[in-house]
Amino acid sequence: MSFLNEMLGAGGATLGYVIPFLFVLTLVIFVHELGHFLVARWTGVKVMAFSIGFGPELFGFDDRHGTRWRLAAIPLGGYVRFKGDDDAASTPDVDALERMTPEQRKGSFFYAPLASRAAIVAAGPIANFLLAIAIFAVVFMAVGRPSTDAVVDQVEPGSAAAEAGLTPGDRVLAIDGKEIRSFSDMQRIVTMSAGQTLRLTVERGSTELTLAATPRQREMTDGFGNKQRIGVLGVTRSTSAANVRHETFGPIDATVEGAKETWFVVASTARYLGRLVIGRESADQIGGPIRIAKTSGDVATLGFVALINLAAILSVSIGLLNLMPIPMLDGGHLLFYGVEALRGRPLGARAQEFGMRIGLALVLMLMIFATWNDIVHLSSLG
Repeated sequence: MSFLNEMLGAGGATLGYVIPFLFVLTLVIFVHELGHFLVARWTGVKVMAFSIGFGPELFGFDDRHGTRWRLAAIPLGGYVRFKGDDDAASTPDVDALERMTPEQRKGSFFYAPLASRAAIVAAGPIANFLLAIAIFAVVFMAVGRPSTDAVVDQVEPGSAAAEAGLTPGDRVLAIDGKEIRSFSDMQRIVTMSAGQTLRLTVERGSTELTLAATPRQREMTDGFGNKQRIGVLGVTRSTSAANVRHETFGPIDATVEGAKETWFVVASTARYLGRLVIGRESADQIGGPIRIAKTSGDVATLGFVALINLAAILSVSIGLLNLMPIPMLDGGHLLFYGVEALRGRPLGARAQEFGMRIGLALVLMLMIFATWNDIVHLSSLG
């Protein structure tokens, strides 16, 4: 990403945000839609169009299967349109479907078996999760990972750690029974556990102790000025040569670690949403395209590895978002298919249309709310 740094230094700050944003978003959306596309081809459903972006076509071509591959003018998403779809949201064209002959119905998404339709829809989010695992795995194989043992160097006076009885030199072996292999492992649990009492298994000299610690919520600011509220114990890590190492991974271990990283993002997001519902988290952490663009540009200055890691995290987020049971999203379609499986027949056209309208309203409200959060967030940065 050195060319981005040069552009930033030459006054190309806008391009320095736009190019990383488009790179990250296009990669994630392309893989998501590719998941739908590949399973559709595999199950015999005809794909009419594969589009990256919305609006007027900038460039396109037809493949030998009759699919129109297109790059559109508004690069904020994408879609795969199947035979029988009325629009990019895979809303069926009921009138056209009813006029189809049995021969014409072959290859139509609407007339495909229920299991095939469900597999096609689920393939998009699954592809996002697989992309994240692959990115993390490649980074672990190519770069490795610095690691520091979970040994306490200093304890902040009056902190949660001090109240729990942690002292310099303590080595944290486990938290709530989960093995801790590095200081980062401990940080990940602590940051997501503000106000929650944790059971720490600690090695002190030759003695093993069990301590109870309750991380306190604290607002932290990263190197780019972004604020977030996390749980903290109030300890610093020991950086002596004996406690610092660089981990390298082969293909199998890297894939396992990639899956663990992906699961951590899933679990952290789910935990945040759960705490948001019960009022223990603030919704101001929800961001939209403006914040994604800013974060992409900021992270790009740290290098390509940092940017591709951001793409992995965003891929998981988009996969989870699409699994939400909201009509218009993949999760909404899966909800309809679940109802169809229980009823033995699809929902009526009017019920589906009503659901799609509700889904559209919810998605638009979420987009407006996220964009508002972005504007407020940028304003607070001055």
